[in-house]
Amino acid sequence: MRTTSPHEDKLLALIEPAARDLGYEIVRVRLMGSRRKTFQIMAERPDGRMSSGDCEKLSRGLSPLLEAEDPIDTEYALEVSSPGIDRPLTRFVDFDRWIGWEAKLELDRGIEGRKRFSGELAGTEDNNICINLEGEEDTALIPFEWIASARLVLTDDLIRESLRRRGADEDELEQLEKALDDDQVEFVTDDDVLPDADPDLT
Repeated sequence: MRTTSPHEDKLLALIEPAARDLGYEIVRVRLMGSRRKTFQIMAERPDGRMSSGDCEKLSRGLSPLLEAEDPIDTEYALEVSSPGIDRPLTRFVDFDRWIGWEAKLELDRGIEGRKRFSGELAGTEDNNICINLEGEEDTALIPFEWIASARLVLTDDLIRESLRRRGADEDELEQLEKALDDDQVEFVTDDDVLPDADPDLT
């Protein structure tokens, strides 16, 4: 899920060691566009934080490597972003880090005629994702390799939790609570986003 093509696989293999040395984990890479391409790198620190300053630092750190290796044979724009609040879940560890939160999954094959599922994440078991689906008594086990895309569902509680995990101070959290209470926060999301269609730009 971190890549969607062999070319993106090569790009990830090129930048991941350098990003790790700079203190960042690669969440996802996408090479998008036709005439003028955009190379998007979604990343975060091991603690899940990713500020605009972090994006700038990672961009500056990777630019010399990309210039030297020249892995994209056309003009392109480099964009480094955070995963966003309703973040994509692209790594096995993500499903453990967000236990208890609602997520939407899209599979690369059907299960009883369905490819899309939503429910509360319940961790992992062996190579499976555990999820409590609405209306089902037993926790479902879905092989990780069957998942084409997955993301958290944007809610008020998720906004609060994401800010808390990013180290927001009490003033920021109070301002958020007031905005949520006054219905001043507008959710902009797409429940049907495909793996290569959401930039989540910072």
